[in-house]
Formats: sequence, structure tokens, C-alpha cells
Amino acid sequence: MRLANVSGRAAIVVDDGTIDLATATDGAFGPDLTEVIARIDDLRELAPSIEGPVEPHDPSRLGPPSPNPGQIIAIGMNYRAHAEEMGLELPSIPAAFAKFRSALGGPFGSIVLPSDDVDYEVEMVLIIGRRTEGVTVENAWSFVAGITAGQDLSERTVQMAAGRQFSLGKSYPGFASIGPWMSTIDEFADPDDVGLGCAVDGVTIQDARSSDMAFPVPELLVALTKVITLEPGDVLFTGSPAGVGMSFHPPRYLKPGQELDTWIESVGTMRHHLVAAPGR
Repeated sequence: MRLANVSGRAAIVVDDGTIDLATATDGAFGPDLTEVIARIDDLRELAPSIEGPVEPHDPSRLGPPSPNPGQIIAIGMNYRAHAEEMGLELPSIPAAFAKFRSALGGPFGSIVLPSDDVDYEVEMVLIIGRRTEGVTVENAWSFVAGITAGQDLSERTVQMAAGRQFSLGKSYPGFASIGPWMSTIDEFADPDDVGLGCAVDGVTIQDARSSDMAFPVPELLVALTKVITLEPGDVLFTGSPAGVGMSFHPPRYLKPGQELDTWIESVGTMRHHLVAAPGR
């Protein structure tokens, strides 16, 4: 099942469009996406029988598939190949940091580049489906409502300016864009081995699989929830694979006028047009 945010309302994604969930279920589910996410197991059982008017796909109406997360958490240096390209050792525990709520963005539209030092980072993003209590490696995936694509955009100068305190450089508007919708775990042949990538102006610059993670999702959730309680709708960026602009000499950062495509296998593709900040 694929669940979308269509003009702020929960919708089921079908081949030729979307079905408004509240309308199709007479209000049993929706329109509030966070409430739907918290009931994702019940909805998944009902989904095959849901029928209703199909609205054609309209990218301009799609918002982040979790529009009001209490927390946006991201993980640094979680792919072996990325650590190798940066010449860094993998951490012994997940390198977690926050992306602030105002950075959340949808899957299409424009993103303003505040400087010449903005980097791209495709990530597999988890949307949490229930409060994390008693998480184990064996049951960890049951706490995940679904997977979506994400861009952990990073202003590298600001990111590194305060002793590698990442959050400010990672939290400009649109720097936590997710979408185009969320796919539930049953949509994946193996949720621990998912393809992901991104391209600039049609040229692929990151292309990897989540099986290269140093901390796979079950281990990651166990480690995080020893400290952090996650709630339905919370968003977790799980790390970027190799190929980031910062790894090149000289760095290959994003430029105004470019188109940035970001995709996750069994989910879909986001597309953003990059624009210069006023006065640049």
C-alpha cells in the first residue's frame, strides 16, 4: 500500500491516481495523516477493498507523507562506502542529529540554495507507526509504518562551523524533503536491501542499496530507542550512501537552475528545482 499527502489529506495511491481516504471510508480513516499512520496496520488490511473516485496524479498537490512529525532525526556516516570515500571510520554507535521541523518539505517544487556550499544526500526515510517500547532486532520493523525517499540537503560550511554540530546546516527550508509518498513494508521484497539514488540534471550521482548500512534498520532502531522515544509520524533519515558532492576534489555542490531527482525503489521519485537565494 502507498499512502500520500494530497493537499493535506490522506490518500491511497493507485496506478492512475489517488483515492481520498476519508471519502472512500466514510470517515473511518482520515483525512488526518498522522492519525492514519498510527493505524497503519488496520488500514493495510482494509486497503484492498477500498474503492472511491480516483483523482489523477497532480505533483503540485503532494506534500510530505508525514506532514507533522514530532521529531525529525537523521543519522550520519551510516554507509560503509560513504565512510570510505570520506576517509573516516564508522562510528561505534549511530551518529544521530536533529533536523528542525521547519526544514520539512514535500516531493516537488523549488528549494532555495542559501550558498554555493549545498550538498545532496539521498536517504531511505522511515516513518514511525507506533510508539517505540520494547524494540528488539526481531520486532523492529513492526514499529515502522512505511518507507519514503528523502533528501538530507546540507549546507556544508554551516554544518562544520561549530565543531561539527550538524543541525543548523541541515535545517534550511526544504532540506528535509520527503516523498513522493510512503510505501508500507509489505511493498518491499526485502526492506533491509532497498535501492536508492539521486541525479542532477539527469546524471546519476548516487546509486546504492541500503544493505550497505553499517547499522541496518533493526539495529539502528534498537540503539536509538534506548535513548529516544519515537511516536507515530516521526521521521527518521537513515543515512546517505557514497557519492556526495563533498567527497570530490574539488567538491561538486549544487547550483541554481539544476534539477535534483531523488528516488527509492518501490516508492517513487521526487523532483526539485534548485534556485538561488534572493541577493545571491
